Amino acid sequence: MFRVNEADGLVQDARQVCSPNQDERPPGCLPELIVVHGISLPPRTFGGPHIDQLFTNGLSATEHPSFAAIYNVKVSAHFLIRRCGELVQYVPIHMRAWHAGISSFSGRAHCNDYSVGIELEGDDYMPYAPSQYDGLARLIRTLQVSIPSLAGAGIVGHCDIAPGRKTDPGPAFDWQQLDALLRRHDN
Repeated sequence: MFRVNEADGLVQDARQVCSPNQDERPPGCLPELIVVHGISLPPRTFGGPHIDQLFTNGLSATEHPSFAAIYNVKVSAHFLIRRCGELVQYVPIHMRAWHAGISSFSGRAHCNDYSVGIELEGDDYMPYAPSQYDGLARLIRTLQVSIPSLAGAGIVGHCDIAPGRKTDPGPAFDWQQLDALLRRHDN
């Protein structure tokens, strides 16, 4: 498992990249949901600085044609797991990251208020890397053990909380593999 500093909401084993795209959760609102996302910048391209740049408002509109539509969007996630398994943290767990957009889970709107967003470097079509599944399972179990409100948290895809608007982590994501790894981490 990873190590969480509960005082500052940071995972000590993660590379820290502070995103300005965060704010306080609403009063009395605790993280109770884990949302899995997929992201690649440019599309279907992995590696490089572009995800960090997007989440820190440093993406250049001219570096790639696809960036013109997103370079000024204010978004973030709590975590990113790169293809190599590297864990990056952008927002402390106790803060609200801006990852879900217009969303709802079990009839409850505004998922950013009560969720933790975990991005996986990938897309809807290319299989995710084994190191990502292992890192995701380790991170989820760490969060569930370290943050009491996440102990029984639901684990959903972005597509589940924003159907028709989002497709990630996509059909390439193997939920059964994640479930098997989570069970293994229980033992």
